[in-house]
Amino acid sequence: MIENNELAMNLESRLSFEEFRKEVLNDYRLACDSREISLLARKEVLTGKAKFGIFGDGKEVAQIAMSKYFQPGDFRSGYYRDQTVAFATGIATPEQFFSQLYADPDLKNEPFSGGRQMNSHFATPNLDKDGNWLNLADMKNSAADMAPTAGQMPRALGLAYASKVFREVEALHTYTGLSHNGNEICFATIGDASTSEGHFWETMNAAGVLQVPLAVFVWDDGYGISVPRKYQTTKNSISAALEGFRKTEDSNGFDIYNVKGWDYAGMCEVFEAAIRKIRETHIPALFHVEEITQPQGHSTSGSHERYKSKERLSWEREFDCNAKMRSWIIENAISDEVTLQAIEAEAKVKAQEARKSAWEKYIAPIKAHVQSFIALATPVAAVAGADADMVNVAIRDLQHNREPLRRDILKATATILLKHASLKADPAIQALQQFYDSYLQEQKDTYNADLYASGVNSALNVPVIPAEYDAEGITINGYEVLNRYFDQLFTNNPKVFAFGEDVGKIGDVNQGFAGLQQKHGKDRIADTGIRELTIMGQGIGLALRGLRPIAEIQYLDYLLYGLQPLSDDVASLQYRTKGIMHCPLIVRTRGHRLEGIWHSGSPMGMIINSLRGMHVCVPRNMVQAAGMYNTLLKANEPALVIESLNGYRLKEKLPANLESFTVPLGIPEVLQAGTDVTIVTYGSMTRIIEEAMVTLSEIGISCELIDVQTLLPFDIHHSIVESLKKTNRILFVDEDVPGGGTGYMFQQVIEVQGGYRWLDVAPRTLSAQAHRPAYGSDGDYFSKPNTEDVIRIVTEMMQE
Repeated sequence: MIENNELAMNLESRLSFEEFRKEVLNDYRLACDSREISLLARKEVLTGKAKFGIFGDGKEVAQIAMSKYFQPGDFRSGYYRDQTVAFATGIATPEQFFSQLYADPDLKNEPFSGGRQMNSHFATPNLDKDGNWLNLADMKNSAADMAPTAGQMPRALGLAYASKVFREVEALHTYTGLSHNGNEICFATIGDASTSEGHFWETMNAAGVLQVPLAVFVWDDGYGISVPRKYQTTKNSISAALEGFRKTEDSNGFDIYNVKGWDYAGMCEVFEAAIRKIRETHIPALFHVEEITQPQGHSTSGSHERYKSKERLSWEREFDCNAKMRSWIIENAISDEVTLQAIEAEAKVKAQEARKSAWEKYIAPIKAHVQSFIALATPVAAVAGADADMVNVAIRDLQHNREPLRRDILKATATILLKHASLKADPAIQALQQFYDSYLQEQKDTYNADLYASGVNSALNVPVIPAEYDAEGITINGYEVLNRYFDQLFTNNPKVFAFGEDVGKIGDVNQGFAGLQQKHGKDRIADTGIRELTIMGQGIGLALRGLRPIAEIQYLDYLLYGLQPLSDDVASLQYRTKGIMHCPLIVRTRGHRLEGIWHSGSPMGMIINSLRGMHVCVPRNMVQAAGMYNTLLKANEPALVIESLNGYRLKEKLPANLESFTVPLGIPEVLQAGTDVTIVTYGSMTRIIEEAMVTLSEIGISCELIDVQTLLPFDIHHSIVESLKKTNRILFVDEDVPGGGTGYMFQQVIEVQGGYRWLDVAPRTLSAQAHRPAYGSDGDYFSKPNTEDVIRIVTEMMQE
């Protein structure tokens, strides 16, 4: 006779097995769904409905196993083969995947980028339009994907580092909507070949030093497009190559795990324990997921049969993860053939349904626009003197186009309007013209908006609060102004963090943070290694998670090392997510005049052309810099602030409202009024020009000196042209190479603002030489604009 407790144990065992069986079959169902989506999506590209496709086939089982331990609050920083992760975590649906494949610009259908990014580029919002941070701690989050290989790694460090500060900084414990005591992990995914990039190595080193909860999954399919792994990685294995980074009892570093990408049970067992350890201890880990296959090759751009041997292709078929999971299910009597066949058949149907629904939502509005065009173009054919045949051909071509694009409608409309320009007074032509103008503007807004934030998130909408000075106000060195400012800022705003090379213990090389680490703590004001790329990544991750980082690049010349994540990630973020994700990172650096090739940088043309989407602030002194920091901290946009390197020991009067006054962005300031020549500049050059203006005034030449203050944005109210209307002469001066920053300012004023109409003499630019600045005081004099250069050019203009 069976005892009651034995019956209970048997029942519990059966229930436990049923739950286990249900979970396994749900996982297999998702693997099949994702595979069918990859297969069908490739066909959509090859038949012309989509432009390009890159898919996660062969990685389904590994990504499902990983995603089982992805919790609310966690962040994903991955790459463009993570579709199964997105499905498993609920970040994306199959229908949304197809909507992105078709480049549907409607955020309701494609909520990650509004059709602006290729497929499998996912993003989740972090701010609302009222400037409020969403409850990130209870969401499953994804940083916006980007295609540059390993570009996801620097910001992954920052996303994980945020958990460290949320756990260790007591003042942040009240922000429960942003973090639950730093328990969140950043899951970073990367293809094996991309681990050859410096981004990967710098990130792994920094993670090992900082000890942050970063889980890095390397999907190893043996190739980097067509190049085998042996030509990519030392020892033919990234885990073997990284062995020296492995954490031991008496060292920092990270844990390393090796798993097989087709071994469902093995991966679940390893991932469960390892992810729990990362979450509890903040020790990072690398998961080398080996023996991954790629059934459809790299992308729709080519076939892997061209570079893989028959033996390799045969092995890939045998070790396909879905096939291996299927065999494991049968061998362990978890399910039967009939059930699995039903799951596989259902997956095909579900993929087709998702595809069909996404396509119909994408094409329906376009076809409605085609009908609007036809309704308005048809009457034009009947207008006296119209080319009826031409109009009817345009109508017929659009009617017969099964997959019309918005551009097809605009091209047809524009062609008809151009052909019938002589009949533009006719009501039918006017109606078609109105349709064209309205539709063109609508589509421009659809495809070109959101490079910068709007509403309360925009730095341009921060109220202007002028600096106030007490009668007994003191005059101190510029660096002391910043030091007092940062002290007040860190005292009153617990979300602000600063870090960079030499920022902590010695208070930065120019003493802006002198003594502040000791006062506010090593977590708030921190030293970093010499690693500009991941300093930027550290800042990006903190900013994405609701903190306000000030990430320092010691000298502007070193910005090149960190420029890629700023350009590809930060500057494009609001645009490529159609405004759903924000990164209010402030990058602090210093540049312009000092000594020598590597400490005198002013590459403003390079910066403003690579960082569209960020603000670029060029304050002439440290009071102006403090006001710009205040403005930026009241908004939710990224910015680069370039302090004048030779201004830290110049005397400035200390404002009484140091922490509250603001400097508006995009608003030039007239430093001295004049009537003969308008001189436009910024930063350190303002002092050079002020010195020259003393001599020019003595010889009877009156100059109006304008400090643009910010290069991005630039003179949003077109005030510089108002000065030009008065003087009819203009000179643009900066320390960049010829045609760099001066060329940009020239184009903005002369072309965009129409300044050419007010010129009496040819406009001039004065810049540095084309080479890097030579060392020494004489090197500076002959390499960059000097006082005598300004005097010479202005007098030449007056004599012309």
